[in-house]
Amino acid sequence: MNAPEPSASRPQAYEKIAVIGAGSWGTALAAAAARAGRDVRLYARRPETAAEINRDRRNRAYLDDVPLPEGICAVSTLEDALHDADAVLLVVPSSGIRSMARKIAPLTPQGAPVVICAKGVETDSGLLLCDVAGEEMPGQPIAVLSGPTFADEVASDLPTTVTIASPPVPGEHLAEGVAAGLALALSAGSFRAYVSDDPVGVEIGGAMKNVIAIACGISRGAGFRANMTAALITRGLSEMTMLATRLGGRAETVAGLSGLGDLTLTCSSEQSRNLRFGLQLGAGATREQTFDGAHVVVEGVRNAVSVTDLARKQGLTLPICEAVRAIVHDDADIASTLGDLWAQPIEAESGELDVTFRHPDAEQARERIEELIG
Repeated sequence: MNAPEPSASRPQAYEKIAVIGAGSWGTALAAAAARAGRDVRLYARRPETAAEINRDRRNRAYLDDVPLPEGICAVSTLEDALHDADAVLLVVPSSGIRSMARKIAPLTPQGAPVVICAKGVETDSGLLLCDVAGEEMPGQPIAVLSGPTFADEVASDLPTTVTIASPPVPGEHLAEGVAAGLALALSAGSFRAYVSDDPVGVEIGGAMKNVIAIACGISRGAGFRANMTAALITRGLSEMTMLATRLGGRAETVAGLSGLGDLTLTCSSEQSRNLRFGLQLGAGATREQTFDGAHVVVEGVRNAVSVTDLARKQGLTLPICEAVRAIVHDDADIASTLGDLWAQPIEAESGELDVTFRHPDAEQARERIEELIG
């Protein structure tokens, strides 16, 4: 197979990378950047974590079994992390993006792109995370990084692909922009980045895949098998596409790494906390009983509300996401909620075709689902 000819324009890779957040994903991205030959400073909130990384080349709280490459300097102050940074990877939970962006705004060098590496929609405002950061850091270039990634595989230098998207700049070719420079800065070894000018499509895929993964987990935990999982993934992708395109994103972005790719990974592997959470709910655990009562951040729990709120504002109904919201937040009965999904009106598979009519036997469909769970 012949490779495409490289673009004539080649952006400058960013050399000094600040990674804000030393959880599993932040540590993994720091490892990828270090393997690419970048000067990496990794911000850890706890000084003892920074000291351990520098001394032992390990982050035992999150990636205990993975040795970290040289080239990562862990620090415990934001000032040290951001001093002279060429680019900033913001790797904190979605709920903390606004507060952290506000903290780093006065410390970030002017012109250094800030890359959102979390996935979600802000609950109160309904804003995408790149827009949240843009509000707190006006004038700073904003990008988003997303894709089918498990942190331990990235940290272990196993094959991984991501998409990096930044908004188009009038008159600038994509090959000359922020996303391309970031892709060059991070791509090395088995880590490969693609570029996009569609942050909306990339962000919607990242936010919604967690909710669909909870739905897949619930169905499997309740005893359903591969057919229902495939249906939820496929129709979940349709819901992602509807919302992304309504907000100005592109369908082909949702069909790529940050949409279909991430959706497939999260819905098929029990490494996904969202899938495991759903499995436990489907098997009969209450929300408080999941993960043996331990506090585990499951992004899809928050996203189930923020995504459906956003869709409602846009005049859209997302049946799978609404079902997850009802089960997780409103204590809706799993059997009757899944039964209602199967008893919906018959419609065209493509949203572009205006076909909807009453299910010929909605009650039988509902009863069959409830019977199978029962």
